[in-house]
Amino acid sequence: MKKYEKRMTIDEERKYLHKMRIRYWQAERKSERSQLLDEMQSVTSKHRKSLIRLINGDLARKKRKRERGYTYSAQVRDAVKVIARSMDYPCAERLQPNLQWMSTHLAKHGEIIITEEILEKLGQISISTVRRIVGPVTRIPERISAVRKPAHKKQKTREMIPTKRIAWDVAEVGHFETDTVHHCGPSASGLYVHTLQMSDVATGWGESAATLGRSYRAMEDAFGRIQARRHLPILEIHPDNGSEFLNAFLLKFWKDKCKGTEISRSRPYQKNDNRFVEEDNGSFVRAYLGYARLDTVQQTILLNQLYEKLSFYRNFFLPVMRQKEKSYPKGHSAPPKRKHDQARTPFDRVCEKKQLPVEKIDKLRALRDATNPIALKKKSRRCSKNSLNSPLQRTGRPKMFSTRWGCGIDEYPPKNNSRLVTLSFGRHKLFR
Repeated sequence: MKKYEKRMTIDEERKYLHKMRIRYWQAERKSERSQLLDEMQSVTSKHRKSLIRLINGDLARKKRKRERGYTYSAQVRDAVKVIARSMDYPCAERLQPNLQWMSTHLAKHGEIIITEEILEKLGQISISTVRRIVGPVTRIPERISAVRKPAHKKQKTREMIPTKRIAWDVAEVGHFETDTVHHCGPSASGLYVHTLQMSDVATGWGESAATLGRSYRAMEDAFGRIQARRHLPILEIHPDNGSEFLNAFLLKFWKDKCKGTEISRSRPYQKNDNRFVEEDNGSFVRAYLGYARLDTVQQTILLNQLYEKLSFYRNFFLPVMRQKEKSYPKGHSAPPKRKHDQARTPFDRVCEKKQLPVEKIDKLRALRDATNPIALKKKSRRCSKNSLNSPLQRTGRPKMFSTRWGCGIDEYPPKNNSRLVTLSFGRHKLFR
């Protein structure tokens, strides 16, 4: 049998023999039956005597008297489930290449017990088996389709910024797609919380910050928070055409605080120009917070505490896949064929780029080794629940929250008080 010829399955063989058995029984001469057996032997690759037994007997498949056992023991299956939970249930293609190192990492923190046999089995397990062990997991709530708003009038500030799309195969670290997520619930009226998202195209590294409103003061505060805890250089900022990004105040802020940074924007109504950050909006922000309305100062503070933990969790423990090849088959209507590389965490991809100092890489690696991902995930879930269940600041004793008018990046984080929220009005606001 040639290599490109696929062998018939058992069900296909039985269907074929059902047809041939009628011809075999109707044959009057022995030579005719011999020719039919030769034909069946060449098609099914079975022995002649085996074909005679099948034709003269019952072709229905018999049930196994003893079911086949599991290839992998219960300890291996339990280890896969624990690792999947620690990585927030990624797909099998992202989970399978990271089973061994994550099992060793979790064993250091006492989450699972790993032996050499289990570690060897985790290296042999296939993607299909991982998919069967973990099973389907639904994490992202259902999306609510939104009606597209009418286009805004062109502004001079917007026209000054060039439109482009960051290439998917960019090699440098530091090209960030930027977007905001609205936590307005069913109504967009009034002041509510927004999430600023930044995603690096080359590595999948992501950072987030919460703001109350989206004025230029609030957006300066969010960019300042991300600048204070960032570990990667910012070579390019690529937002959409929203007015919270494209205004004279933020352009001046980027020019003063992010010197040498290229600023570009996506094409109007082309959401795929920011495809990586749009994907993170659903897989991280909506997966943890849903579509509820958040509109208090306390919720903004809790969200920023959540994003500090969530940013570390996603960048150091959650593997991502990146496209490595894209080809177009013959025919203009056929979709392109895409091939992806092996799933790795954003931190591992940053280490491969070798754009950061060795001392900083060693410091971050030691920090990851000392962190328990399951405990960090539990803290993140607890913060997300607290932010969603936080009551409105209308009862009890009045509480004073300080606000700022957009301080410089060097002032992050605040020395004495980290519970600061930038608002669009006044220096101090009394909340009850």
